[in-house]
Amino acid sequence: MDIALIAALIMFCGTVFFLVIGAPISISVGISSFGAMLVILPMKGAMITSAQRIFVGLDSFALLAIPFFILAGNIMNNGGIAIRLINFSKIFSGFLPGSLAQTNIVSNMLFGSISGSGVASAAAVGGIMSPIQRKEGYDPAFSTAVNIASAPTGMLIPPSNTLIVYATVAGSVSISALFMGGYVPGILWGLGVMLVAGFMAKRRGYVLRHTMSLRECLKVAVDAIPSLSMIVVVIGGILGGVFTATEASAIAVVYSLFLSLCYRSLDVRTLPAIFLSTAKMSAIVIFMLATSSIMSWVMAFTQIPGMIADSLLSLTSNPVIILLIINVVLLFVGTFMDPTPAVLIFTPIFLPICTSLGMDPVQFGILLVFNLSLGTITPPVGPILFTGCKVSGISIDAVVKTLLPFFVVIVGTLMLVTYIPAISMTVPQLMGLIK
Repeated sequence: MDIALIAALIMFCGTVFFLVIGAPISISVGISSFGAMLVILPMKGAMITSAQRIFVGLDSFALLAIPFFILAGNIMNNGGIAIRLINFSKIFSGFLPGSLAQTNIVSNMLFGSISGSGVASAAAVGGIMSPIQRKEGYDPAFSTAVNIASAPTGMLIPPSNTLIVYATVAGSVSISALFMGGYVPGILWGLGVMLVAGFMAKRRGYVLRHTMSLRECLKVAVDAIPSLSMIVVVIGGILGGVFTATEASAIAVVYSLFLSLCYRSLDVRTLPAIFLSTAKMSAIVIFMLATSSIMSWVMAFTQIPGMIADSLLSLTSNPVIILLIINVVLLFVGTFMDPTPAVLIFTPIFLPICTSLGMDPVQFGILLVFNLSLGTITPPVGPILFTGCKVSGISIDAVVKTLLPFFVVIVGTLMLVTYIPAISMTVPQLMGLIK
């Protein structure tokens, strides 16, 4: 049997086995990849190479952005920024059918674009909006579904930790170009959810409640300017060449901490708990990156991605069918695997295939993250699904049925992103970030 096939079987079967017995993904991937490496190298060589790959995989300045953006999101989650963004969202969404639901969606898009975390958006915005919607007579399952369906937009609208991970794995892909490429797909996702929510709200008879006067709108807008300015500072600084994405993440921490203290919404005594939570979340992500580096080396050495590409291309030469198959695989993977390890594992497999079809690595990165973001709101793993249900106190069974119309529209948007390159490429091209 070919050595590449043996290595692939060991990695795949080993990872599935360890996941089934309850081992963390990072441990499952690391042990399975080391086992595959033993087929290629002697024990001593495998141990040395594994240690080297772990070090090399983490030796990246860009990866420092991940813990900083996680910390910034945690600070914002506790610092009174979410409520100001929610109030600001009412200016634009309060006159639409199901105004409270629409406010929830716009708030998730804004908060996600600042925090870079869909889970943080679902917790912060959902925790505030769910009781209000319940009080106004909204069906809890409906309001929870709206919150869950719109929270992942923050994984596409920059800054996004998942896009940073993809840029690191893909190699020579500009983080700035990926950030700009995520704007239109993320906004289209949010608009699609708004359309479905408006249609459902109208059928359910949820009344319009836009009671803010012009003076109130101005007051709310002025109050939200410092929070909204973080988008300008972080993204504007990156595009203007003032600082890198990693430096921008540190600035986001300082800015969010300063703002939260000015709002007097953050208890300084909670900072140690916030730092500890950030360290735990960062350690999980970083350790996944470390162990996945071993898998990446094994796949590159044995040319497994090339084998998979040849097998897929032998089935059909039609680019439309090939991209559809890739989407189906990624959607399936996203239902049970966290986005970070999925990016680490499937980027080296599918990126060469897509580039051979003429797809730009930036478009593929957006397509990949879009697919995996959808997986965060689908059972059985779905972290945003569980978070949204937890903050609203609704069971997953009660929410999934209401989520189905949102799934249809989001998948439709995914197809547009897949087959219309301009959706993810126009903004970076206009910015001069890609040719």
